[in-house]
Amino acid sequence: MIGFTDIKTEAIDNVFSLIGREWMLITAGTIASYNTMTASWGGLGVLWNRNIAWCVVRPGRHTYGFLERAGSFTLSFFEEQYREALNVCGAKSGRDIDKAKVTGLTAVGTTAGVAFSQARLIIDCRKIYFQDIDPRNFIDASIDKNYPKKDYHRMYIGEIMSCGTR
Repeated sequence: MIGFTDIKTEAIDNVFSLIGREWMLITAGTIASYNTMTASWGGLGVLWNRNIAWCVVRPGRHTYGFLERAGSFTLSFFEEQYREALNVCGAKSGRDIDKAKVTGLTAVGTTAGVAFSQARLIIDCRKIYFQDIDPRNFIDASIDKNYPKKDYHRMYIGEIMSCGTR
């Protein structure tokens, strides 16, 4: 990644803070045609003897179609000064606005597609699995309250191909 230093996955920050409190942008597509969205649900770990990242996207989100068509995706993480940009990317649809233009974020090409030059950490992922959330499998039925519209997420698991930091 141009302008980023490659790091080992073991050097990634506390995942609970990184995703749950700081949020991330999930991006899929090409530099010519992509979409991004803010997410605070996901994770990093090891599965099938591979370092992986997983994220979830509802079918109604514009990014969903890009993830369906793409063989890879990126996760971009930012300093606090970009919180408003993350708010916009989570509240507005790429169907209606050019999120990069509105937020001032600069899209850059990576081996997995598109990320943003202002990110402090970028994780490039190759899609290796997806699974639709099935409410019949909720052991704790109260989780279903997260889905008042019954628009259950699709989970994407990506093998981490590279990580870059500023």
